[in-house]
Amino acid sequence: MDYLREYFSWLFGEIGDFLTNATTTPHKLTLMVVVILLFVLVMGGILFAVDKPKRVPRWAVTAGFVGPAILAVLFGLVYPAIQTMITSTQNRNGTEFVGIDNYITAFTNPQFQVVLRNTALWVILVPIVSTFIGLVYAVLVDRTRFERLAKTLIFLPMAISMVGASIIWRFVYEFRPAERPQIGLLNQLLVLLGLDSQQFTLNPPTNTFFLIAVMVWIQTGFAMTVLSAAIKAIPDDIVEAARLDGLSGARMFRYITVPSIRPALVVVLTTIAMGTLKVFDIVRTMTGGNYQTSVIANEFYTQSFRINEQGLGAALAVILFVLVIPLVVYNIRQMRLAEEIR
Repeated sequence: MDYLREYFSWLFGEIGDFLTNATTTPHKLTLMVVVILLFVLVMGGILFAVDKPKRVPRWAVTAGFVGPAILAVLFGLVYPAIQTMITSTQNRNGTEFVGIDNYITAFTNPQFQVVLRNTALWVILVPIVSTFIGLVYAVLVDRTRFERLAKTLIFLPMAISMVGASIIWRFVYEFRPAERPQIGLLNQLLVLLGLDSQQFTLNPPTNTFFLIAVMVWIQTGFAMTVLSAAIKAIPDDIVEAARLDGLSGARMFRYITVPSIRPALVVVLTTIAMGTLKVFDIVRTMTGGNYQTSVIANEFYTQSFRINEQGLGAALAVILFVLVIPLVVYNIRQMRLAEEIR
């Protein structure tokens, strides 16, 4: 028995090293092949069980289909969440229990107060401005002859990665002293107007608003697409009845269009807000979180992986998680309410 115990201990140790220490390209390719084979074997077993219902109990078939998903949620979501909450109550090395000290630091330290302020600005401005501009686009573009082309151009930023969009806008905001030729589009326009060039991403607190503009540019296309579809779905009889009652123009938009697309507006606002809460790429790429531009997601990365403040980084992650929950719950409730109305 001791021999078998030692053998299995050695075997699982070798398997663990093989799975966690894939550094070379052949090693990674081998690991990929092994994982694919395991997936094929598991799915093959499940499909075989489905084809032979008399031999395998129904509960076993159900467990075969639902079990992997449950395990993935437990080990990929629930366990990390619990571990993060535990870490948030410990010191930087995880060797001492400090209670809520990390949370007190996150809310009282001036540095993190700036982070929370910036995050609030992002979450308030990006959804509202993106949705407003997207709604205006949706109303105006639907009346043009080149609707498809216009929508494609407006939606195009959504197809660009956050990092790619950030690099594009870094060139737009690029600063050069007055005696040197400007390569930044915005500063060149200022020079042409006879104004001085500006360091848009370096001067707080206005630099945060210039970063927010990048996110608005990206999300406007999403808002326009969803709201345009909602506007087209408004029944014609409602529109005709409103016109017979003398509504047109702005009054039609206010009393018919907006109330009819309210569920879509809620979905767009909450979806963009959830994405904005987790914004990381834009801040990291354009300023690195310096010059008072950091947000919670970026600060969590900085504290956890740059400064090695594990407890404080985990506390920021928990705060971010808590902030996302109300948006998710509200979004789900609104979607269910919309389905009930239909």
